[in-house]
Amino acid sequence: MSDISARVHELRSLENLSAGQTAVHRLHPLTKLLSAIAVIVLVVSFGRYDFSRLAPYMFYPFVMMALAELPYKLLLSRVLIALPFCLFAGLSNAVLDRAAAFSIGGFSVSFGMLSLATILLKMYLCVMAALILVATTPFFELTAQLRRLHAPMVFVMIFETTFRYISVLLEEAHSMATAYKLRSGNKKALEMRHMGSFAGHLFIRGFDRAERVHAAMRCRGYSLVHIPTARRRLLRRDAIALAAVCLPSLLLRFVTFW
Repeated sequence: MSDISARVHELRSLENLSAGQTAVHRLHPLTKLLSAIAVIVLVVSFGRYDFSRLAPYMFYPFVMMALAELPYKLLLSRVLIALPFCLFAGLSNAVLDRAAAFSIGGFSVSFGMLSLATILLKMYLCVMAALILVATTPFFELTAQLRRLHAPMVFVMIFETTFRYISVLLEEAHSMATAYKLRSGNKKALEMRHMGSFAGHLFIRGFDRAERVHAAMRCRGYSLVHIPTARRRLLRRDAIALAAVCLPSLLLRFVTFW
């Protein structure tokens, strides 16, 4: 139950970070969106043994977090959520691909281990790029830029409603968990025999809450076709920031220094 409270707090904390006043927060949302997309695409394009060429891309998360004054611990906790999936995908390489790639101090590193390390580094860089984007850009500005880039409306709608509804569903789960705790003698955890009933009631309450949220959105003029937003002009600093991210990233991708 305390985990649900922590998840609600973490979700709100990440969104609240976008209200900062640092130089990164003041950049145009389109600049930050294109920068994140460029980094993610270039990182993914590397081969499975290119760990040494990927390592310099660590400049992006560390520099951006320092400039935006983002808490590293909060973002790292989000990155760790994706860790089990990448480990599951990469451990098979470490087991099956045992050919020696190189040796360090008498210890032989196989191509499978190198591939696993590359997968984990790719995961870290991509997830951090997305988290930094969300933590420095208000959500409504981010979706407005996706519409400006003519992203598929279905994709924007799913992205928008999923992000918003996760917090609503967690709030419903938190209120149900609190009620369960008060009625069960302050038990710290939900008993297994009550898990099915809890999940069923959560589904019903979540569906009912979704209907009310959608009705409220429609009453306030929500439309997938056109959502009026104030457009910001791209300034010189935005172009400089975009070039400062994209040019070194392209250079590291297509120029081999070693």
